[in-house]
Amino acid sequence: MIQRFFILCSGADTNILKDCSKGEQNKYAGIGATVFFTAIMAFIASSYALYTVFDNIYTSIFFGLIWGLLIFNLDRFIVSTIKKRDSFKSELLQASPRILLAVIIAVVISKPLEMKIFEKEINQVLLEQKNELTLANKDQIALQYDPTIANLNQEISNLKTEINTKEAETNALYDTYISEAEGTAGTKLLGKGPVYKEKREKHDAALLELGQLKETNAQKIAGIETQIANLNLEYANTVKDSQPIIDGFDGLMARINALGELAWFPSFFIFLLFLAIETSPIIAKLLAPKGEYDLKLEEEESVLKTWVTQKVEQRKLLLSTDGELNEKVYSDIKSEEELYMYKKKKAEELLKLQANRFHDIQVKSL
Repeated sequence: MIQRFFILCSGADTNILKDCSKGEQNKYAGIGATVFFTAIMAFIASSYALYTVFDNIYTSIFFGLIWGLLIFNLDRFIVSTIKKRDSFKSELLQASPRILLAVIIAVVISKPLEMKIFEKEINQVLLEQKNELTLANKDQIALQYDPTIANLNQEISNLKTEINTKEAETNALYDTYISEAEGTAGTKLLGKGPVYKEKREKHDAALLELGQLKETNAQKIAGIETQIANLNLEYANTVKDSQPIIDGFDGLMARINALGELAWFPSFFIFLLFLAIETSPIIAKLLAPKGEYDLKLEEEESVLKTWVTQKVEQRKLLLSTDGELNEKVYSDIKSEEELYMYKKKKAEELLKLQANRFHDIQVKSL
């Protein structure tokens, strides 16, 4: 039963093959087994590749099954259409388009399995790329907020500088009136005279202004710091919202590109392995000598071709003979007087009917 199933997979004519030797049947069963297991590998590979796209196992298995059946049908068609000829060159020429198609199928099958085999290495490459994207994303988002935050920090710095300047002026006035009281500067008179009072009043006024300035600027600084805190929070939320996009950067195209970042040597040999599997039925048919099945198939094709050619020639001969007979019959009829008189009579009747009909139409139109 298994042998019959694999023979069915090979695309061979079971009616012809059942009358062949066991060795011939085993050969085509082996070819069919290769076609079948290649389709199984295609199903597994496509299911994994589609799982990286859909993230749904049932959808991936469904479309993977369709892809596996498609590959199975293609391989079966390729193998079944290669026929043994008397010349190896003609066989190779016949098989060359099929070999090219087999190479394409091998590439399609091998790539998803390569991604699965090198999954850990690909994940490492993707992790590095995600880290780079995260840093680049933060820098890119920061460009939207940094200028505004820098301007706000500069405003805070200006307000603090204004306070420090006013405080320095107040301290200078304090030193001035103290020096005046001590007699070490100004009038050089010891004691609290009129000049001392004047300078003391200036200091007290400046001290009052300093207090008001500190209070006003402190409110401004608090408001600006609130704006900066809000901007930092908005920046953090923007980074947080965009991070899932980066975390999801592990789709099919990303994994294929990551696979390209790895050493090509192992991937190349995996591709060669699948290429050998995919082309093995074709190569086996090309290298195998013409067997019993091929001879019987060629005989049936020859019988069919001869029968069709015979039918075509018979139809041509029948058409030619019928034409000659018709020509002779009508030639004999042409010379008969009775037929002439009969057709003349009918023509006269027809002309009379036409004349009467034309007369009736003219009368009605008047």
